[in-house]
Amino acid sequence: MNFHKDILTIHCDSEVERICSFIQHHVRAMKRNGIVIGLSGGIDSALCAALCVEVLGKDNVFGLILPEKESNPVSAEYATKHAKKLGIETETVDITPTLEAFGTYEKRDRVIKSVFPEYDSGCKSKITLPADLLKRDSLNFFTLKIEDGKGDVKSARLDKKMLNGIVAATDTKQRTRMMHLYYYAETKNYVVCGTTNKTEVIEGFFVKYGDGGVDIEPISHLYKAQVYQLSEYLGVIQEIIERAPSPDTWSFQVSDEEFYFRIPYATLDLLLYAWEQNVPVEQVCENLNLTEEQVRRAIRDFNAKYNATKHLRQLPPTLE
Repeated sequence: MNFHKDILTIHCDSEVERICSFIQHHVRAMKRNGIVIGLSGGIDSALCAALCVEVLGKDNVFGLILPEKESNPVSAEYATKHAKKLGIETETVDITPTLEAFGTYEKRDRVIKSVFPEYDSGCKSKITLPADLLKRDSLNFFTLKIEDGKGDVKSARLDKKMLNGIVAATDTKQRTRMMHLYYYAETKNYVVCGTTNKTEVIEGFFVKYGDGGVDIEPISHLYKAQVYQLSEYLGVIQEIIERAPSPDTWSFQVSDEEFYFRIPYATLDLLLYAWEQNVPVEQVCENLNLTEEQVRRAIRDFNAKYNATKHLRQLPPTLE
């Protein structure tokens, strides 16, 4: 294989046509009248909305904006601006009351306070993995970081029980959003559109029955780099294109790279492609200007995450 830095470049016009045919086919096959999509203010949902409008028209695409009290305020701002450019109808539903009723914040904060007793409503929190896997080797252990509102940051390594407790509570945000999306989809006889890209699918960076619980996934075959290419082609607003990708589920802002991937997207996608296509390590090193140790380190990380998240990509096991 002739592996090179531009190998993920796509022909945008033909790719848009291919995706639009996919969307149209499945909306018709499911006998639905249109599509509901959750607009997060991020590039994946923005691209999916643009693709849906391209094939179904603006009157058959409905955008749902679902902030909560810890969301970055620009998320709803950018989502609204992009929706207005597309000309689609939207509704904004604050999911904070639903999360409070379930105890999302209380359950999470109980764990955080067991680590930092001083943590209170004036603090912010996030969890992260060790920085830049290509610079140094390290295990995938998560660190809890809190900021006291005055700029002082504290951090502590989480054990498995603590991590599970924080993640379980936080994942209810994505699952609550999906509950709202299906409510609107069923009232309108619409399809729920997923927004997960291939980079996220491979590494398991989505929540089962949350952002992974959808009717169709129109961009799950596209690496993040290709999402950016199509977004530029279809005119996604520049604020979204220039925004650093983030899960936007933590009060203390964190990027996708810091939270999960540990490698900048520009290099990550090429390494993932090489891993998936079994490109010889020597060829990858030569074209990406990386050492053999760096490439093998990335491959180990990909294998670990892919194998640990296999169940997310599968239907529940049955006896038949």
